[in-house]
Amino acid sequence: MGALGSALAGTASIFRSLRYRNYRLFFAGQTISLIGTWMQMLAIGWLVYSKTDSPLLLGLVPFCGQLPTFVMTPFTGVWADRFDRRRTMVVTQSLAMLQALVLALLTIKGSITIPQIMLLSAAGGLINALDIPSRQAFVVEMIEDKADLGNAIALNSSMVNGARLIGPALAGKLVKMFGEGYCFLGNAISYIAVIAALLAMTPTPRKPKPARKHAIHEFRDGLSYAWHVLPIRAVLLLLAMVSLMGSAIMVLAPVFARDILHGDVSTLGYLMTAAGIGALVGAAYLAARRNILGLAEVIAAATAVFGAGLIAFSFSRTLWISLILMVFTGFGMMVQIAASNTLLQTIVDDDKRGRVMALWAMCFMGMGPFGSLLAGSLAHWLGAPIAVLISGICCIGAAVLFIRQLPAFRREMQLLSQQQQTPQTPAFPAIVSTPTPAEDP
Repeated sequence: MGALGSALAGTASIFRSLRYRNYRLFFAGQTISLIGTWMQMLAIGWLVYSKTDSPLLLGLVPFCGQLPTFVMTPFTGVWADRFDRRRTMVVTQSLAMLQALVLALLTIKGSITIPQIMLLSAAGGLINALDIPSRQAFVVEMIEDKADLGNAIALNSSMVNGARLIGPALAGKLVKMFGEGYCFLGNAISYIAVIAALLAMTPTPRKPKPARKHAIHEFRDGLSYAWHVLPIRAVLLLLAMVSLMGSAIMVLAPVFARDILHGDVSTLGYLMTAAGIGALVGAAYLAARRNILGLAEVIAAATAVFGAGLIAFSFSRTLWISLILMVFTGFGMMVQIAASNTLLQTIVDDDKRGRVMALWAMCFMGMGPFGSLLAGSLAHWLGAPIAVLISGICCIGAAVLFIRQLPAFRREMQLLSQQQQTPQTPAFPAIVSTPTPAEDP
């Protein structure tokens, strides 16, 4: 009975952020919507590769879709700090639904072309550029006890990757039975859930910061702040490198599924689902952590696991081995991304939260277009396995450089903690482990 009670208590701890009504609504609506998003992602990749047989175009299409995020997100972060984030998300989710619907109608009609896919992908990127900073910063408004912030971010990741288990597998079946267009239609319908959830919320009124400066000046202030705080700078630079080089595995998955593992669209779905399983395990691990002690080391280790998984995957020619390795890559990348998010959300000043999370989004998603183009180009000239091998080596190298910064990282965190030790603002806990026995088990 004691063991059962401990297990139930542990489970309750993992899902503790769901006790907040607004977050429960957000979690449910986003889960349904993200299943549709993963369906669309798989279907677009398969549609492009089946139409063109070109790894280069397989990288060029996501480049078009993600480039607006890189260009616009730093400026839309200023918007997120100035205006109501929930209303912004209602608008962006409605526009995303419209984009998916147009893509579905053109595909079902049979008139879709690669230039149209690129154009609609770019439109989706513009929508995401406005949505991402507001969505990331809005998490703080839904969580009343900030001690649960790390848990909420980890649950967000579990939500993304839980949908990743269902979406690709479902998309593989739908493409085989009805075609890619119905995956896009399913995505359009799924947005209804998240829009309804946002409208049903009753968030605590937030007074956006009045605009005292021109938006360009506020953007520069946010950029300067992020650059001069070593922990923020180090985490963002590592995330940018992993996103740049880690794009290869997602972009080139159709090539591995069809040409290397000699499968079909269902094989692609299995690969994506395996990565989702690993990511879901990683999200559960982070959600179960009761504090953020040692999180910097977790980020470094997760990056190394991701890189090693990529290297091993590049040599695999057997489906079951590839699936196991995809579990490791999914785990490593998810933990690295979500732990970075948690660390930044913990230490950032609230009046700069939107801008810093915009930089996080630029490093995470904004580097994706360049990574997609690089992966497609390397695969075109050297082959997909060599492209993934190079990506894995670069990720491990980035982890080593990050580890070398940890002593200075630790000193900076201690200084920031001392500065925040005031009656109004309690100090945040240590982010990196120190030579004491107080390590989180």
